[in-house]
Amino acid sequence: MATGFSQWGNDLHTGRRSYDIVGKRRRWYVASTILILLSIVAMLVRPFNLGIEFKGGAEFVVANIAELDQSRALDVVADAGITEAARISTVGTSSMRVQTVPIEDEVTLAALKDGLAQAYDVTAADVTVSQVGPTWGQDVLRKALQGLGVFLVLVAIVMTIYFRNWRMAAAALIALLHDLVVTVGVYAAIGWEVTPATMIGFLTILGYSIYDTVVVFDKVRENTDGILSQRRATYAERANLAVNQTLVRSINTSVVALLPVSSILFIGAFVLGAGTLRDIALALFVGMAVGAYSSIYLATPLEVTFREREDAIKKHSATVLAGRAADGEKGEAASSYAHTGQLAAGHHLGNAALPKKRKRK
Repeated sequence: MATGFSQWGNDLHTGRRSYDIVGKRRRWYVASTILILLSIVAMLVRPFNLGIEFKGGAEFVVANIAELDQSRALDVVADAGITEAARISTVGTSSMRVQTVPIEDEVTLAALKDGLAQAYDVTAADVTVSQVGPTWGQDVLRKALQGLGVFLVLVAIVMTIYFRNWRMAAAALIALLHDLVVTVGVYAAIGWEVTPATMIGFLTILGYSIYDTVVVFDKVRENTDGILSQRRATYAERANLAVNQTLVRSINTSVVALLPVSSILFIGAFVLGAGTLRDIALALFVGMAVGAYSSIYLATPLEVTFREREDAIKKHSATVLAGRAADGEKGEAASSYAHTGQLAAGHHLGNAALPKKRKRK
């Protein structure tokens, strides 16, 4: 199995095997557009379930509980005269978190604390009380948006300077926004609580996504260097070869990154009941998966679309295709990129992969 996977990766790198990812980019555009629209609909139909940090309120954490029965906490909150429903969640295997609307009356706070202690047969010292104001959460949100804006500006500047091509920067930014919108949409659809940990998860996935995209773009730049000076492959074909050559690396990196995140999500959140871990793990899991998709199926195809609007690239592609038609290769080139992948691989490997002409004796 390992040998077969290794051979598959080697075939992709040399061009003996090729997937027409760039050539079929319209279907990826349609798929990404559908994902974005569904995410926007999810955000509109099901508003975000903002946590106490963003709305403000009182939080009670009851520790050393023998039986995690949420109905007892609901009864205590109702007896205290609080009409709005409380949010109750388990923390680990022996603690419970109860969140209510802001409570300014100290007598009501003390009554709730004592009531929870009696309901779960623990001491008053096992019940901690904290008040959270909504301004703190708003400050976190404002700084997160500022950080997002600064990050996108720096990405655009650095990528434009590094690749000496604004089109790669534009394609990378579009892919980043795609990843962020889809991740936020999935989070809204699931309905989990939005906490500061969620915001951290949203910002973290941007770094992962741009890293994978930069690796692919670096290969695209290498393969397309001097593209106008040859007549064997078009810009789109060389870019498609770059995506195929980095495909195995993208898969391996994504799997290795998703394994620990999935363990945090499914074990830490559902088994241990750690709410904070659940909030950040869901954002990371969805964001990394979507980021792996966008770096392969969206970023490079977008960059090729931008480049093919240039007159020089457009004219070169027409010349290459016309030359193939004259040589009787048009049908084969239209069916797949396998043949052109080998030609491009020959360019990449110093023409070692191309058949050599025999000298006449």
